[in-house]
Amino acid sequence: MKLRIFLLIGLAITAASCGSKKVVTTTPRTKTVVVKDNPIPLNKTKLPVLTPEKRTAKTTINNTQDYVNKFAPIAIREMHKYKIPASITLAQGILESGSGRSPLAIRSNNHFGIKCHKGWKGKSVTHDDDEIAECFRKYKYPETSYEDHSQFLTSRKRYAGLFRLKTTDYKNWAYGLKKAGYATDRKYPVKLISLIRKYNLHQYDYVTPKQLELGAYGKVPTETRSESTAQKNYHTVVKGDTLYSIARKYNTSVASIKKANGLRSNTISIGQQLKVN
Repeated sequence: MKLRIFLLIGLAITAASCGSKKVVTTTPRTKTVVVKDNPIPLNKTKLPVLTPEKRTAKTTINNTQDYVNKFAPIAIREMHKYKIPASITLAQGILESGSGRSPLAIRSNNHFGIKCHKGWKGKSVTHDDDEIAECFRKYKYPETSYEDHSQFLTSRKRYAGLFRLKTTDYKNWAYGLKKAGYATDRKYPVKLISLIRKYNLHQYDYVTPKQLELGAYGKVPTETRSESTAQKNYHTVVKGDTLYSIARKYNTSVASIKKANGLRSNTISIGQQLKVN
């Protein structure tokens, strides 16, 4: 009888000791779970996405004057930041983008026809230019195109001589760009100067940073109704244009355009203004 009692007591002690071991084992496991349930994932910590300093308002561009009024502040800002005449930047934008209405400008906000070149890591589009399906840079905003245009000129040694000129010397800037190889068109400087004079762009070369900040500079007045109507009777040739494509756009014929402009052949050049009706 005594033997049975001793055996039962021994079994009870053994069971109790086993139960205590289970409690000890559970405790650290619970702590481990708590730690794993509350981590701070470092890969979710993101830096804020940088956007352009100032985005231009979404306004309709019906003609070249609209383009000037919209982008003049951007060109002036770039002038004070990079020492490139605002008049030159605007004239190049007008010429290269067809006043913001070329397919390249509409599709990719590329207002200066800048190609991808080696080392470009941004987005791109293909566009027929000197060759078929060439690679051109694509921007999210038009002003990013303006910024990249400034950096393009300042980062290449062949344009270094231009920055010894005054920002009010738009004539030598125009000829200097051609000499440095910016464009292959022999008449490129003449076209830039012509646009600067026609739209009084050189006035922006004299705007101070304070005037820009306050908006207290001589803005070019909006065209009158008669001037706007007259502007629509002309088409500014952009990259990719042909007499046939222009005729289709304005619902006229190639023969009519040639006759109205005194053309003897189908050859046209970028920046040329054609009377279409």
